[in-house]
Amino acid sequence: MTQGPPAVPVREGLFVGGGSPRLLGSRCARCATHHFPAHGTCPYCSSEDVEPCELSGRGTLWAWTAVTAPPPGYRGEVPFGFGVVELPEGVRIVTRLTEADPARLEVGQAMQLVVVPLHTDEDGRPVTTFAFAPAAPGAGRGRGAVSTGGAGA
Repeated sequence: MTQGPPAVPVREGLFVGGGSPRLLGSRCARCATHHFPAHGTCPYCSSEDVEPCELSGRGTLWAWTAVTAPPPGYRGEVPFGFGVVELPEGVRIVTRLTEADPARLEVGQAMQLVVVPLHTDEDGRPVTTFAFAPAAPGAGRGRGAVSTGGAGA
């Protein structure tokens, strides 16, 4: 059995895959805030004293919707979920969600980072991206849950 070409990330430097995927961010040594994606300058205090770091693979769902029509240039499947997940580090990630049905999501729901296929590139390689999936039942609620009132719109 022949194997196809290896998968490539949608963009280098956003995440690492494997058994425990992680987003790649940075942390400011001056104001102690985390950022995603990683930058060389802190967007909060403008310090250049930032260090790369791996962010948590779990978070809390803040807001969500479903994308039912492909955005311009998008080559993946629709529908897909789209939302905001807050990580324990305090970073809110605007992200793809694996759950496309808004009725199956709720404010404060525990979410788990996963790596998912997005599309196949011009060279026939599978392109992967990160997304958040509802955590397994019994995993508890994520940290930092706040009711947004308008979530799930």
